[in-house]
Amino acid sequence: MEITFDPVKDKSNQRKHGVSLSLAQEIDWPEVMAKPDTRQDYGEVREIGYAVIGDRLYCVVFTQRADKMHVISLRKANSREVRNYVEQT
Repeated sequence: MEITFDPVKDKSNQRKHGVSLSLAQEIDWPEVMAKPDTRQDYGEVREIGYAVIGDRLYCVVFTQRADKMHVISLRKANSREVRNYVEQT
């Protein structure tokens, strides 16, 4: 699956979370545990998902645009998110 992201947002994500959005290329998208992001109206359907990359769990915010995944945010999951993920898998 093709991954897209805003290069300006990538720099911001690297500063804020220490992770490049390009790492999302390694996500096994069919395995992502996701739910709609309904915190506010973004003008598009966004999802918050959890995916394992290597031996680490990541939180990814994304939207599907045509046949591409547009990544908005990517960060290491916190301990609460890891616990919830383990309980649900």
